[in-house]
Amino acid sequence: MIIGDPEKFRELEVADDGRRTVDVAEAERLLDAVDGEHGSSIETQPDETKNDAPSTTRSSRRRNLIRIAYLFLGICLFEAYLVRRRITDLEFLNSLVLNPGHPEAGLDVGHVILNSTKSENLFLSIPNAKSALSASRRYATHPHLAGSAEDFEDAKVQLELFQTQFGIPVPDEEPIFPAGSPQSRNATLKITSLSTPKAWIDVYYPVLNTGLDSSLEILDEAGEAVWTADLVEDGDERDHEAAKYKDAVPTWHGLSFGGEAEGELIYANYGSKEDYDKLVESGVDLTGKIVLVRYGPTFRGLKIKGAQELGAAGVLIYSDPRDDGAVTTENGYAPYPAGPARNPTSVQRGSVQFISIYPGDPSTPGYPAYENATRVEGTNKPSIPSLPISWANAQRLFEELGTPAVAGARPMSGSLSKRKIKLVNHVNDTVTPIWNTMAVIPGHIKDEVVIIGNHRDAWVMGAADPTSGTVSVHEVVRGFSALLRSGWKPLRTIVFASWDAEEYGLVGSTEWVEDFESWVSKHVVAYLNLDVSVAGSRWISGASPLLAHAIKGVALDIPHPTKPGLTLWDARNDDGPYEGDLDYEFSLAYNASQVRTSKAYDTGIGPLGSGSDFTAFLQRLGVPSCDEAFGGTLNDAPYHYHSIYDSQHWQEIFGDPGFHRHVAVAKHLGLLALRFADSVILPLNTTQYSLELDDYLDVVEDISSSMSESTDLSPLRRSIKHLQKASMALDVEKEVAEIEFTNLLRELDNASHRSLTHLSLWDKIKAAFGFSPGKKKPSHKAHEAEVSLREWFGRVWSFGRDGGEAEDDDTLSSSHHDHGHGHHGPPHHFKYWDTYKLSMHQFIRAAKRVGAVNQKLIAFERGFISTEGIKDREWYKHLGVAPGKWLGYGATTLPALTEALTIDKNATLAEYEVNRLKELLDELARKIAV
Repeated sequence: MIIGDPEKFRELEVADDGRRTVDVAEAERLLDAVDGEHGSSIETQPDETKNDAPSTTRSSRRRNLIRIAYLFLGICLFEAYLVRRRITDLEFLNSLVLNPGHPEAGLDVGHVILNSTKSENLFLSIPNAKSALSASRRYATHPHLAGSAEDFEDAKVQLELFQTQFGIPVPDEEPIFPAGSPQSRNATLKITSLSTPKAWIDVYYPVLNTGLDSSLEILDEAGEAVWTADLVEDGDERDHEAAKYKDAVPTWHGLSFGGEAEGELIYANYGSKEDYDKLVESGVDLTGKIVLVRYGPTFRGLKIKGAQELGAAGVLIYSDPRDDGAVTTENGYAPYPAGPARNPTSVQRGSVQFISIYPGDPSTPGYPAYENATRVEGTNKPSIPSLPISWANAQRLFEELGTPAVAGARPMSGSLSKRKIKLVNHVNDTVTPIWNTMAVIPGHIKDEVVIIGNHRDAWVMGAADPTSGTVSVHEVVRGFSALLRSGWKPLRTIVFASWDAEEYGLVGSTEWVEDFESWVSKHVVAYLNLDVSVAGSRWISGASPLLAHAIKGVALDIPHPTKPGLTLWDARNDDGPYEGDLDYEFSLAYNASQVRTSKAYDTGIGPLGSGSDFTAFLQRLGVPSCDEAFGGTLNDAPYHYHSIYDSQHWQEIFGDPGFHRHVAVAKHLGLLALRFADSVILPLNTTQYSLELDDYLDVVEDISSSMSESTDLSPLRRSIKHLQKASMALDVEKEVAEIEFTNLLRELDNASHRSLTHLSLWDKIKAAFGFSPGKKKPSHKAHEAEVSLREWFGRVWSFGRDGGEAEDDDTLSSSHHDHGHGHHGPPHHFKYWDTYKLSMHQFIRAAKRVGAVNQKLIAFERGFISTEGIKDREWYKHLGVAPGKWLGYGATTLPALTEALTIDKNATLAEYEVNRLKELLDELARKIAV
């Protein structure tokens, strides 16, 4: 090939628009070819000059001159191509530096953050309390139940936010696409080929329900009502929006069974598996009874599941002030809105889906809820009716259970009423459209994706749940907008997701993940979730152990929202402003739940169970995930979960006066996303995870030793040790690969400055024909190149990651050898070509090495995924962690093995699960081996 072949260069230019992945082998071959052309020009030109005898024909001289002219023109054109395609973004190279003085806080040594000083400082300067307060007042002052008209309007508000902040042109037709349509499919599947930001709305069609009419009565012996509950919250006028919307959304359970039930009332404490087991052991029969239970700590749907499996006819769930800690009317605090204590008429709505069986649309388990989807009868919904009721109503029912009407009196578990109770719960089950609003900021490494997600729907107004999270994400979006306007582009692609119908059972996120399972598994490196951002004074976070140190490191870099001199990490120990006595029974249970052992997993970051949108990412596909929030303590004003009093007024007075915590969460989430998007080596700590596995197994060992027939766990322990060894070797490879890559970038930067700023293209052409070159100057238009070094670098990275790591080693080796031995040097004005070419070859190989390391890091969480899934709930595929079968919210580590012992009490099954885990961990150790 002639280097100056215009047709070949047209081919190369076509690749610049991002539609074609660069062929690294071709790039290396071109480098060798240019070097070869340089060598031949130096060798032949002196011979032609020395032998220029009179016998040489004029035509021969003309041909030689034409060859020389073509040669120099080709070299110049190729140099221009390199400027355009590879090494023009000098500002980027200058900013690729280690972050000096950065407090590591457990982060991997040698951690590199691209553009850290400039981009991080700029981002952190944007989120502010005034903007957060304004956004909250816009979002949290009206109901937005999933599937409602208000919810759809809010979805479009999010779309407008993304379009405005990310500079996305507004199309003639709204980008609202039915799930499964070509437009919807392409919107996600082509994320990795985008060059500019894009936003759209996907519409899914799950089966949801709404309350029609409901009632609760105490009946006399003749079946007549002697008392009828007022199931509507009082809507105190001192909270304007609560008063305005007090009956806008019924007090009912999402996805509850529609029907009526009549029977004696029985009290069952929390309605946990342990509570029901104790009742059965004591001889209590729940058949035909209506069970009264209180909220917490088990997911509400599982309270109903436990009751229906024991033959109950219906369930009532109330919020008990003794679970509010110190802030109660018994301790002298006025009820909201006059004071911080619970409003006695508040009602906790919520889904009663059996979330630990499977989340998402009940009628399409494991596949997306398209409008025309084939539907089944969901197995994760109750078959008996239920209602949420207030504390005021619960107190009246206590009287039927023989509880004296005195302060602090509660019934004993198993207490039974003499009169019957009638429960009516009529609902409308229907296929309902929901709207996920999505946005993309393309990165230079287009096919590695970081997702930031928060759900948008609420049971009523949801100032805390989820609007506080939506507000924090709003501030992250504004911060990223400022970065984009400054010329920043992330190394990896970033996706924002405003999920819908989370409150019904994580529906919007689950349907999207089920829709794009292969794409998510291939491309998503981390999922960063936000649900409630602020509902109290103590900062907490849960995550995959892979993320624990990264989360801590960022938290140490964020100032405390209200206490100068402290950090966000210190806010883990914050407490509320109120004091008072605690209920004795509650305090015992609470203190027991706070016990923390000082082992490997005591990082301050706990494992994730379920209850929010990380579930499908982490526990079905193995995407490392996290969640964070300011939660309530025993000394905080209780927030009225899923009530009309989860309102803007409550948030401004008691939740986060000044909105400083909203901002702190925004800064932490955004900075964490930046470090995942812009880090050369992903900040995933496999060794932390592998060490925690020992602690998980310790728990199982304790359970096994207490059983009559213990299980041999030693093979699994050996596999964990083997995985730890492989992970520690990977730690070394991470550090070496990153140092090598960073050093080569510096060398390449220096070489590119020397070679490409030495002469302009026109000066090189003039010099080739004997004219004096102009003054040296850099290319001021380098940053305007359509494809920068980072763009090219991203393609090289992807090439290496996809398996091209070593295929050209022989070519590279011979090329490097020839450089020193087989050719003379290039012409004077290309005197830095050797350095440049050698650095570029090494850079390609270093990028491949880094890409291979990152793939091993990504593979770690994926390695816990079993296609077989967990017994009795096969939708969950992660054998490292899952929501507890009878917890829902809470996490169970090594779930299949643990539940074989604790629930099935089956030693044979436990042995099977040991072998299954062992094979999985052994395979994972092989995958991450270096």
